[in-house]
Amino acid sequence: MTDVNLTLILGAAFLGAATPGPATLTIAGTAMQHGRKPGLALAAGVCSGSLIWSVSAAFGLGAVMLANAWLFEAVRYIGAGYLMYLAVRSARSALSHKTPVLRTAPTPALRVAYAKGLALHLTNPKAALFFGALYAIVLPPGSPLSELLTVMGAIAVQSALIFHGYALLFSSAAAARMYLRLRRGFEAVFAAAFATASWQIFAARLN
Repeated sequence: MTDVNLTLILGAAFLGAATPGPATLTIAGTAMQHGRKPGLALAAGVCSGSLIWSVSAAFGLGAVMLANAWLFEAVRYIGAGYLMYLAVRSARSALSHKTPVLRTAPTPALRVAYAKGLALHLTNPKAALFFGALYAIVLPPGSPLSELLTVMGAIAVQSALIFHGYALLFSSAAAARMYLRLRRGFEAVFAAAFATASWQIFAARLN
C-alpha cells in the first residue's frame, strides 16, 4: 500500500469547498430566506453532486471527459446556462420591492432544494476538473481500492461538514433578520456572483 498524504488532499478539497462560490452562496441564500431544513436539503444535494464527481474522477471519468472534448463542452454549456438562470432569478428578486416572507417553504420544497443543489454541482465542469486533477496528482495509476475509498470517504465527510455547516450558520435567526433588512443587496450580490461564474465557465477553454 502506497503512502497517501491525506492532509494535503483534504487541504486542497477544503479550499475548493469552503471558498465562496455558487454552491456556498446558494446554500447561504436558501438557509437565510427559507430556514434550516431547506438549507440542509440543498447542502445535501451539493454534497451528493460532489460525491458523484469524486467517485467518477477516482474511477477515470475525468480522463474520459478530457479525452472527449464534446462531453466536457456539453457540461460546460449546461453549467453556464444554469448559473445564468440563477443570476436572472436573483436579479429579479433584487429589483423587486415586494417584502419577502421568510421560512414558509412547505415540506415538498425540500425535494426541490435537494435537486437544485444536485443540479448546481453536477453542471459545474470545474468540479469535474478539480477532482480529476486531485486524483491524478495524489493517487498514482493502479492505486489499491482501499486507498481510493479512504480518499473518497474523507473528502465526502469533510464536504458534508462544510456545506451543512454553511446551512446551519446562515439559518440562524440573526442571519434571517439580516437578510430581511438587506435582502435586495444580498440578491444583487448573488446575481453578480452567479453571472460572473457563468461567464467564467462559458469563456473557459479546454487546454
